[in-house]
Amino acid sequence: MNMLAKELTFIQENLTNIDKQNLSVSKVSVGWHLDHSLKVINAVLGVLHKSDPKEYKRSFNFLRTMVFLKGAFPRGKAKSPKRVLPPEIILKEDIEKQLKLAEDNLKIIPKISDKQHFSHPLFKQLNKKQTLQFLKLHTQHHFKIIEDIVK
Repeated sequence: MNMLAKELTFIQENLTNIDKQNLSVSKVSVGWHLDHSLKVINAVLGVLHKSDPKEYKRSFNFLRTMVFLKGAFPRGKAKSPKRVLPPEIILKEDIEKQLKLAEDNLKIIPKISDKQHFSHPLFKQLNKKQTLQFLKLHTQHHFKIIEDIVK
């Protein structure tokens, strides 16, 4: 099973909760977290797929090492880039379209070279393995918030 398939299943299972909110947990709805998670998955996999492996340069990044070792992002510390922010009105149909795109994007992962990469604003250049680990951590971070909202 692909590394992110479980995450996509979680998104599918929570489509019925898109309008749920709990302001003591998050300022935004479950739908926002689902939409944002899919936008990040699709955008990052797109960049990873198009990257030139010859341009990859391995480097140490203390923050990346600490976050990856901890296996979690702290809540409320980072700000999302505009290109991965959900729209004001989140529609189930839009999330379903993004989910289908993510499923298609997961199919290309085996074809991606180990040195294809994604540049993160804080973690800097991530190779394929690190990028997939980032996506997993990022998505699970939002899923924990969703679980707390739904409780």
